[in-house]
Amino acid sequence: MRGIFFLLIVGLVGGATLVGLGVWQLQRLAWKEAILADIDARIGAAPVPLPAAPDPVADRYLPVEVSGEIEPGEIQVLVSIKRVGPGLRIIAPFTTEDGRRILLDRGFVEIPEKETERLLGPMTVTGNLHWPQETDSFTPEPDPVSDTWFARDVPMMAASLQTEPVLLVARSRTGPGIRPLPVDSAAVPNDHLQYAITWFSLALIWAGMTVYFLWRGRAGAERES
Repeated sequence: MRGIFFLLIVGLVGGATLVGLGVWQLQRLAWKEAILADIDARIGAAPVPLPAAPDPVADRYLPVEVSGEIEPGEIQVLVSIKRVGPGLRIIAPFTTEDGRRILLDRGFVEIPEKETERLLGPMTVTGNLHWPQETDSFTPEPDPVSDTWFARDVPMMAASLQTEPVLLVARSRTGPGIRPLPVDSAAVPNDHLQYAITWFSLALIWAGMTVYFLWRGRAGAERES
């Protein structure tokens, strides 16, 4: 009986712990969904002029409208989008009417359009400020042969194109053949529902194993008696 009592305690404590972790993940899910809703509302708000000193934290996703000129020279970042396949993000220098030089993410072109000349010159662009975190220790350096980048690194791109470390991701069209890839909240990870399901599933498995071992222990005790 002592062994059965021990199994029961372990089963209850383990099951309660797993259920508690599942409930915690549901709470985290509600918290993350509130954050995503706030991000979506911020992204879709009315555009404002470019701040004098954009802050990577406070001004992330800020909707902005600027007028100026798209300048020659561009960075091509390798990307892939669903139902289309691989292509390139086109990052160009943009000089505003008041003389500031920033980065403009014009959008997506397919690989065959790599060498196509793109529209330059005066333009008004609506988009969102963004400082994407796409690089890690495994991200390759830009390929000097194909002149292809593998992630958007704002400081590196700014140094390469001699601009402020400010990236405006266009949501308006910036020329024929270029598909805007506007900022959205899809890139913000939200796996809490999957984690909750995992913990609750483990709790069910734990409960089943506890019942099985209790049954075996009781059956063994009855045989011995």
